[in-house]
Amino acid sequence: MTATIITTFSADDLVRHLPELGALLRACVHDGASVGFVLPYSVEESEAFWSGKVLPSLRAGALVLFVARHGEAIAGTVQLDYDTMPNQRHRAEVRKLLVHPSFRRQGIAKALMTELEHRAHQLQRSLLTLDTRTGDKAEPLYAALGYQTAGVIPQFCRDTLEERLDSTTIMYKTLGA
Repeated sequence: MTATIITTFSADDLVRHLPELGALLRACVHDGASVGFVLPYSVEESEAFWSGKVLPSLRAGALVLFVARHGEAIAGTVQLDYDTMPNQRHRAEVRKLLVHPSFRRQGIAKALMTELEHRAHQLQRSLLTLDTRTGDKAEPLYAALGYQTAGVIPQFCRDTLEERLDSTTIMYKTLGA
């Protein structure tokens, strides 16, 4: 049985694994994940997200990219964005928790979030925030990990698969000392 290993990727790692990261994001979007994209969604758009949005923040040292590997395959990722203003150095944002549809229900999302919270604590971040589509599969996971709902914003974003607007739930977690 192959174990899933959680690592962090550098900017160079992202560049080396751009096709796999692009395939992961594309598979999640095509499976209906509400992570900012709508269908049709191409490989080129997916890779452009990683190289245009994530890579600059990694290079600037403002973001940590956690990657779950199952054997040689990239099974999931999550980002810890800690590029905050001076009066917000105590907080960070959880971004783009992605688990490939083939690897779901194996504890990968929880393992990624556990590593993210550990690193946030090391970075002296005591408050984490995130948003998730209201009613999405991830919402109960976040609640089980101790995230509290701050509120719901109706009609926040367009649905990935259908022509409708979805609400988003804003959540937060205070990390212990």
